[in-house]
Amino acid sequence: MNLRFLQSGMLGLLLVIQAGLAWAALPEPVALAARSLKIAESDISIWVQAVDAAEPLLAFNSDVPRNPASTLKVVTTFAALEGLGPTYTWETSVFVDELDRDGRVPGDLWIRGTGDPYFVTEEFWKLASGLRAKGVIRIEGDLVFDNSFFDVPAEDRGAFDSQPDRVYNLPPHPLLVNFNAVRFSMVPGEDGRSVAVSANPPLPNLELSNRIQLRSSPCQGYQRGVAVAVQDQEASRDRVLLEGRFPSGCDEYSLTRTVLQPESYAYGLFDLYWRQLGGELKGSWRVQIRPEGDQEAIYVHRSRPLGDLIRMVNKYSNNVMTRHLELTLGAHLYGPPATLDKGRRAIYEVLRQQGVDTTGLIIDNSAGLSRNTRISVRQMSQVLAAAWRSNFMPEFVSSLSLAGFDGTTRNRFQSARTRGRMHLKTGRLDNVAGITGYVTAESGVRYLVAVLINGPDVQRGQGEDLQEVLLDWVLAQ
Repeated sequence: MNLRFLQSGMLGLLLVIQAGLAWAALPEPVALAARSLKIAESDISIWVQAVDAAEPLLAFNSDVPRNPASTLKVVTTFAALEGLGPTYTWETSVFVDELDRDGRVPGDLWIRGTGDPYFVTEEFWKLASGLRAKGVIRIEGDLVFDNSFFDVPAEDRGAFDSQPDRVYNLPPHPLLVNFNAVRFSMVPGEDGRSVAVSANPPLPNLELSNRIQLRSSPCQGYQRGVAVAVQDQEASRDRVLLEGRFPSGCDEYSLTRTVLQPESYAYGLFDLYWRQLGGELKGSWRVQIRPEGDQEAIYVHRSRPLGDLIRMVNKYSNNVMTRHLELTLGAHLYGPPATLDKGRRAIYEVLRQQGVDTTGLIIDNSAGLSRNTRISVRQMSQVLAAAWRSNFMPEFVSSLSLAGFDGTTRNRFQSARTRGRMHLKTGRLDNVAGITGYVTAESGVRYLVAVLINGPDVQRGQGEDLQEVLLDWVLAQ
């Protein structure tokens, strides 16, 4: 037989096999559901593979680059876990130039952050009380924030969807306290006409204007008829207006928004806590890089470990925490200051080291809050497979939402057949619906699954419906 003919035939057979993996027919129940939901098969990509198998059970449109929405967090958290390790912690350091015997700081108090992703109120209280335990009582000067660990350009908060005050649009910051978030609670007044509004935390430097009126109606309607707006978007962001007509049928209703600049928020919360602890703060705040010297920090606050924090990221799809992981990984691999470019390069590098093909992978926003990010389900499956082989597999898998129990799937998969059998990460944007993770089939076989759907209005429920049909099919394997 002619050798060239044989080689040509083998090459043709290989191409057919590869094409079969890329364009295999959908399982009948999934195909029927797609037609019923009016989702084009060309808009669907699926990869299903037993975790110990060499080949997929199902690969459909497997190499088509898709927008993954928040399922991209699986990629970022895996890279951070591998690159930093599950015990990695962030340090927030406090410095003083002088401390008198009576607890007086005659000058400024400096705070240097390194991007703690979960510096929430209780953690910030620990910093203030830890400093108080060091003997500090009266601060004569300012709070000075050293933000030099991040070198990130200013971002337009409303660029993605014109919602600049939503927590999910918050940009990264090296000293991000409590996500800059305030919870505004509304309660009908006892006079039957007014609406009482409270803010938590009650920041002393936040100005609240309440123009809400009470209307006689059941407790319903979008945001219960209340609009919340930060009035000075480009300045200090310290004036908030609440207006609208609130239903008298509501006992209480709350909205959470980001307010203040990060430094102003940290200053206000520190001032609040410091006075509660019996301390005094005389000055204001400013941003300045602290010169390097031999002086050690008077107090260092350490975050919760990364292995704990990725549960907050993946289960509840926290965008800014994800971006902090990216920036931290970049600084860890390439040195501070942390930049977006270093972060992206670091993610690609860790993925390559773990055997993931990064060809054509585009990471615009590491949390998935982007119209430009692209990944294929084959690449997503490689990340899941690498995570399953990792020494840190238990930490990674447990960070995903447990179907029917917690996170973004707590209200889904409530049947006895599905509840608790899947660890999943969801993703949704306009015209994007995705889900990825691990499924324990009724046979006991564990599968990794990646589903990305990019098509008109698939985020409005049709995408989730199709995902559930596919996952049901996997459970039956």
